[in-house]
Amino acid sequence: MSRLTPLNAEHEQLGAMFTDFAGWRMPLRYSSELAEHHAVRTTAGLFDLTHMGEIVLTGPQAGIALDHALVGHISALAVGKARYTMITQADGGVLDDLIVYRLGDEEFMVVANASNAQVVADALVERAAGFDTVVTDKSTEYALIAIQGPKSVEILSGLTDTDLSTVKYYASYPSTVAGVDALLARTGYTGEEGFELFLAPADAPAVWAALLSAGEAHELKPCGLGCRDTLRLEAGMPLYGNELTTSLTPYHANLGRVVKLDKPGDFVGRDALTKVSESGVDSVLVGLKTPERRAPRHGYAVLNGEEVVGEVTSGALSPTLGYSVAMAYVSKASAEPGTQLLVDVRGKKQPVEVVALPFYKRAK
Repeated sequence: MSRLTPLNAEHEQLGAMFTDFAGWRMPLRYSSELAEHHAVRTTAGLFDLTHMGEIVLTGPQAGIALDHALVGHISALAVGKARYTMITQADGGVLDDLIVYRLGDEEFMVVANASNAQVVADALVERAAGFDTVVTDKSTEYALIAIQGPKSVEILSGLTDTDLSTVKYYASYPSTVAGVDALLARTGYTGEEGFELFLAPADAPAVWAALLSAGEAHELKPCGLGCRDTLRLEAGMPLYGNELTTSLTPYHANLGRVVKLDKPGDFVGRDALTKVSESGVDSVLVGLKTPERRAPRHGYAVLNGEEVVGEVTSGALSPTLGYSVAMAYVSKASAEPGTQLLVDVRGKKQPVEVVALPFYKRAK
């Protein structure tokens, strides 16, 4: 049986269509994925992300343990800041991409994707052995709500005493929202302005209702996983299982910047990732666009003439741009923006053009 989030009753009352995702019963859409997508781009959208995993490390060597376990220099993170990073296998293959929040001098919270939460928790316990730290899976102790979109500051500001103008991107603040305690983070997965709120599960329904009420005048919409996928695709953000897998390193995904080879001490995957950084990769992640409405989909072959040079990882008709876009791994020789390629769409060769990522970037 699928696990239920603390907001399941609220989703049912809103008429959500549900899907099973990583063992959770999650809303796929409420009205239409297109309407929800446009709301996030133009006004604001509200997401239940309670399915994500939260693993907390505490103790004098919590930061050093994370330096060993992950590819980033986590001990250098200032209190109140967050960092996008990854956990890899010894061979450099990606186990998951993560956000790490430093909550205190000796406390860090690692947020993992729902499908990998247990894998990450187990790996952190194993890799932290021998360090003066305690690893605790606190996923059941948090509900997670995200408000994303250009009106998110205006909507949220009426529900918190925190001056949102002081909450920098990739930072978090202990706060109150709608009268309850919350960790308020300026992070998200849509390419828009927005916030994520970590709450006690019992407080989630009241906060959800307060945000819906405050957002009514701004045309805020509750949003499901369907539009979340097209939003992140337009923003060029990788999805684990599509753009990130154990067979690929961060360098393949153009995310070598998260690998801190110059940090002190050893870390899992250092030797393999050092070799890749020196030798380079034979395939890279690129954007593809096509005037065709039928979008290239995950697993479709990419061709240069008659030669197969890659494979699509994600694709959809972009609601914001009005044409179809995709991400794909292609050979370095075919990766230059402007290169004309083909995608085998169910036996039909569809023309595509290599473009730089992201497809969409919000106006500052």
